[in-house]
Amino acid sequence: MLLVYTHKISPRLKYSFKQIFTRILGIPVDFTTTIEDFIAHDSLKMSYTRQALSNEIFVRSHDILFEQGISDVEIHVQDWEETKCFFYTGEKSAIPFDIFSAAFYLLSRYEEYLPHVKDEYGRFTAHESLALEQGFLHQPVVDIWAYKFRKVFQQNYPEFQFPERSYSIKPIIDVPSAYNFKLKGIMRTFGGTVKDVFSFNFKKLYYRYMVLFGLKRDTYDTFKYIINKQKHSDFKFLFFFLIGDYSTYDKGIDPQKKKFVTLIKQVADYCQVGLKVSYFALDDVAMLKREKKRMETILNTSLTASRQSFSKLNLPESYRNLVELEILEDYTMGYVNHAGFRAGTCTPFFFYDLDYEIQTPLKITSYHLLDYSLLKINSLLDKKKALNELINEVKKVNGEFVPVFHNYTFSDVDRWKGYKELFNIILESANED
Repeated sequence: MLLVYTHKISPRLKYSFKQIFTRILGIPVDFTTTIEDFIAHDSLKMSYTRQALSNEIFVRSHDILFEQGISDVEIHVQDWEETKCFFYTGEKSAIPFDIFSAAFYLLSRYEEYLPHVKDEYGRFTAHESLALEQGFLHQPVVDIWAYKFRKVFQQNYPEFQFPERSYSIKPIIDVPSAYNFKLKGIMRTFGGTVKDVFSFNFKKLYYRYMVLFGLKRDTYDTFKYIINKQKHSDFKFLFFFLIGDYSTYDKGIDPQKKKFVTLIKQVADYCQVGLKVSYFALDDVAMLKREKKRMETILNTSLTASRQSFSKLNLPESYRNLVELEILEDYTMGYVNHAGFRAGTCTPFFFYDLDYEIQTPLKITSYHLLDYSLLKINSLLDKKKALNELINEVKKVNGEFVPVFHNYTFSDVDRWKGYKELFNIILESANED
């Protein structure tokens, strides 16, 4: 066990140190403010305070981990070998930056509480982030910093055997609508037909009725293909089905339809299934509760995971609602139009409520790639290059790569051509050395 001496044990300090040492490096950590206890400890130890005690491993502390509430923190990002960091510590420190304060800033999503410009859906965008502005969005910097600090401990405690983690993947399949044409009801089918006619889209009109008459497969119906992939993978896929009511933003299948319910149950036999929270349930806890109960009735088990519609988050309200309803995991954290690491990590972490200054039980798994973000890259070759670069960044720190693909992405038609191949690259990446 690692013992950390500090002048004050704060909730923020415990949160940040446990993320870096316990969840990333696999080392239990404890804290003390008593010098005698620190001296008597005969295993890994370090001090995190303003001045070193003696010649121990020492990191000079920034004030942010001992503060409460939100202030306009001054940040100067600097190069640190192959990566970047901030909160410079000076020469007496074992590492040149206070990685614990920097990690807290990124993991708590501190910057998302500060004034910023939202997009048309009310989302925090990559363009507002420190990571994109300073050029480190493409790296899981928190994990990189943790491994850099591990080297310091290895030099000082050469006999200590550090645990090793291995690279893994967690493919997410987002299902805003299980079918393109099927199970849409008479009125929606009629409306779609009229739209096809007036837009002279006779190809779509023809395909619509070929599907409805059972002569062709619905383009969104890729579930057999995905389940077949799951059968040959060691890593569990995680499906998120939208079962909210029809609205301006959510145009899924009526959850009362038996064939749709049967589909969800079939998928749940092979993969994990969570709730894709509808757009208007994001800020309406009563509506969210109804959707949660609806999914639990279908699955016949308690719901553990959610993902918000349109990848929209309103911090801290969105996460507080999940905590209130005892949903334990969320997979919304990421950017729709930019691949990379929104929270600076490829390791799951817990939601820290900055208003209440507590670590909550809600585990956040940030995604690193949404299929839409690759559409702006023209050639399939360049898409593969960008994907492999992202995977390699996660592999360097033996992290967990989390991509989000939609069910219709596997249709292999129009703009989604080649995406099956990209998904295969992800699945095969876990089998490579």
